[in-house]
Amino acid sequence: MSTASAPDLATLARRAALASVATALLLGALKAYAAWATGSVAMLGSLADTGLDLIASLVTLLGVHVAAQPADADHRFGHGKAEAIAALFQVIVIAVSALAIGAQAVSRLVGGETTAHAEYGIAVSAIAFGVTLALLAYQRHVIARTRSIAIGADHVHYQSDLLLNVAVIVALALDQFAGIRWADPVFGVAIALWLLFGAWRTSTRAIDQLMDKEWPDEKRDRFLALAARHPELADIHDLRTRTSGARDFVQFHVSVDPQMTVAEAHRVMDEVEARLAVDFPDTEILIHPDPIDHRKTQG
Repeated sequence: MSTASAPDLATLARRAALASVATALLLGALKAYAAWATGSVAMLGSLADTGLDLIASLVTLLGVHVAAQPADADHRFGHGKAEAIAALFQVIVIAVSALAIGAQAVSRLVGGETTAHAEYGIAVSAIAFGVTLALLAYQRHVIARTRSIAIGADHVHYQSDLLLNVAVIVALALDQFAGIRWADPVFGVAIALWLLFGAWRTSTRAIDQLMDKEWPDEKRDRFLALAARHPELADIHDLRTRTSGARDFVQFHVSVDPQMTVAEAHRVMDEVEARLAVDFPDTEILIHPDPIDHRKTQG
């Protein structure tokens, strides 16, 4: 877990978003030329995906910037969900583009059109593969430090780009050098389906955050196991968890000695919250003390 300050993590996330924008601009220019020179549907799909990556990276940059803003009077829980909104916007754009690519591929398959200058498309796709591989390594480093959902969504896009570039190389090689004329449009359809799958996978995580879904069972169990080590936390109940951007929130009730003063209970809970935060950084922990047998008397 990272122990860096929130401003440092925000700066790291912004740098990752800027790296994605720069990568998309470079690859977009190269693929635009290759798509024009080859007439390949697979390359056109790859170009469209890179264009989407550029839009997505710009939205990610905005989402990361907004999410990094501190809590204010109107947003007392911070602005972390801006990242989930940015990710959801990416999903919509990707889905629309995938459908358009699929339609173009089917049209090319029916019309029987062929590609040309396959060597241009193959060379560009090979360059794109190397550049994307470097970006993914940097994004993994940033995600491990920040747990940014917006950078994570960008990471999913560029992961699919690796397969996408390989698919374009294979499609062009089969079409031009092996004489398999249907290879390019068929790969175009496959790329469209892959993009749709990636959009669905990204949307689930974004929607989970927007709907305040509980932490995964493994994470909840790990938190409860850690909390159980503290003798002050007896009879933990009404546990609630959620995630907003790179920040987690957890609250729960515990039973305490009814003879304990309010001041003493407050001091103990503050101390326990601080100790739990060591193992769960970037997590806002709120503990509500109940007198022992409180729930029985309520019944």
